Amino acid sequence: MEYIVSGLPLAPFEPLFGLGDAALRAHGAVRIRADARPGFPCRITLEDAAPGESLLLLHWQHQPAATPYRSGGPIFVREGARATARVRNAIPPQQRERLLSVRGYDADGWMHDADVLEGTQLETAIERFFQDPRIACLHVHNARRGCYACRSDRA
Repeated sequence: MEYIVSGLPLAPFEPLFGLGDAALRAHGAVRIRADARPGFPCRITLEDAAPGESLLLLHWQHQPAATPYRSGGPIFVREGARATARVRNAIPPQQRERLLSVRGYDADGWMHDADVLEGTQLETAIERFFQDPRIACLHVHNARRGCYACRSDRA
């Protein structure tokens, strides 16, 4: 089964990069500095920020469909992000190293399956989820904090 793991698009976040603290607060965001690695996973690049790197912590609506599964939550994005990660038929190291919650949605935003697993099991889970023809995409979350991590689609 061919699949793509992708980070969030860069464009919605670029206007926030470099804003002052007051302007960021007006957008519901704050700037922080990574002080450990791992620990600050960028949702655009699908890489953990290095200690000292600047990130924005803000809310992102990852499931905007008008269903009971509509959802959003806190995410980190690196202010130095320049491109959205798109990985074909492989799992980024950021996901391999974490306990994950995987949720399978149809094209209308209805969840049909979910599981919690170690990141090393994600590739097998992607194949299993996509055997269900109703599932159009997977949303992967960090299970401990519940934050959105990335998305997987059929290639």
